[in-house]
This record gives sequence, structure tokens and C-alpha cells, in this order.
Amino acid sequence: MTRRNWITGLLALITAARAPAQAPDPMEQQMREAQARLRAAFPYPVTTVPGTQALAAWERIRAEGKGWPVIVGDDEGLYAICDQFSMDTPSVLTPGAQDLPVPPVAQVIATSRTIAMPRDLANWNGSDPDRRPASGPWPDDVAAMDLTVATNLLDGRTFARVHIVTLPTAHGWEVPAYLRWGNWNGCPPPAYQCAALRGWQERHGAELVGINRDTINLRVKRRPTDGVEALAVASECYAYCPDTVDQGVGTIEALAATLMASDWWFFWWD
Repeated sequence: MTRRNWITGLLALITAARAPAQAPDPMEQQMREAQARLRAAFPYPVTTVPGTQALAAWERIRAEGKGWPVIVGDDEGLYAICDQFSMDTPSVLTPGAQDLPVPPVAQVIATSRTIAMPRDLANWNGSDPDRRPASGPWPDDVAAMDLTVATNLLDGRTFARVHIVTLPTAHGWEVPAYLRWGNWNGCPPPAYQCAALRGWQERHGAELVGINRDTINLRVKRRPTDGVEALAVASECYAYCPDTVDQGVGTIEALAATLMASDWWFFWWD
């Protein structure tokens, strides 16, 4: 089990083992204490709103100009973000544990400016430059994407309450550096995340609106205008996040069509 799934796994064990009439379980107490430590170590302000108001609240905070907000989901989503932030500092959960060096945010951002995406993904040892997407006909019908991080994807219901984290930056593409987000499984490290988001912000007006344990939601102002451009952008998206096709829409043409049909771009890593 990876560190980023630790709390989720523990919560699942508690839910499965606990009967309604039982007293609080020691495992549950352990989880609550871990959540408290992770939350205390998380340095950024959090705003909590009803899930139905998440996007409106994001826009309000964004307009205030006091930082860049990102919707991170429900309580579990917030703790997952806190867990990701502390991944290289295990002493947060285990006092005395050996922490790893954590590069300063400014250093991550500076490094991201030297990265050309998606070409330089080959320099990351977690990439697979030989991986190719499936191809097929251009689809007739395309389902437009939307904001997903405020919703339970299993049942389609909006979360009763949703948390919004505000980072001390005016640039949404810098958010992964502040959250230390990425560098697990096939998900690129923070500097690569920043480089990808910066490029799409410059070319497509892409704004980072939502980010949770394994998902990014971007809202774009300038969609690809024709099939050739859309396929080129879809190829970039696939290199950055192969699951968009391999475990998502199925073909590179389907992804390209989606990029032309929707203001929302969705990325998910298994």
C-alpha cells in the first residue's frame, strides 16, 4: 500500500469491522489522531462550503485575489491532500521517523520552467515513452466533462460539504509545487505538473479548479478549434496522463473530441 492510501485503507477497515452498537474502536481513534496530525501540519487555509456551492465559492475566492483556490473534495479528499503534502515527512505521523529532503516551493517552480512538456517526461524514471494510445474513428457523440472533485463519482451525488484550499500564489499552475502533489505511480512529480499546467494556461487559458487524491480538473478558456489541433493537444494529455485514454475514453480521437466539446479537462491517475 502506498503512503497516499494509508488513511483511506484504514478507514475502509474500520467501516468493514465496526458494528453499529460497538464502542469507538482503537483503530478508529488511531485514524482520527493521524488525521489531526496531518491537518495540523498542513499550512494553508481551508474554506468549507456546501458541495452545491463549491464552484461559486471557488470563483468568489479567486476574485478576491488573495491566493489561488482549489477545490479538494469532501473530508476524505482534504485528508488525502494533507497526506500527500506530508508524504516525505513521515515524522508527522511517526515522531522520530527520518524525513526526506523537501525542496522549497521556489525551487520546484524554477525547475518547472526548465521543463518542456511532454518531451521532457522521458527524463522522469516513472514515464513510459513507448506507450501509445489506442486509435479509432472520430466519435459521433461526445459527453462534455464537468467539475468532478465536488462529486462522489460512484453514485453521482454532490458531496454535502466540500473543502477549498487557498494557496499563496496568483498562478494556478504553481499549485502542485505548494501541495507537493504528484510523483506516485504514473503521476508526474510536482515540477512536471507545474510545467504541464503552465503550458496549457498560456495556450488555452487553462485554470486549475479542482485537485484531489488522484484527479485534476482544469477549466479552459480556449478549446482546440479543429480536429488537427485537438489531436495534437490530446497527444500531450495522453503523455501526461495515459489513463485519460487507457482507462477513460478509450481512443485518442475520443479524447480529442472531448477537448473540443468541453471547457473542462479531466485527468486521473490510477
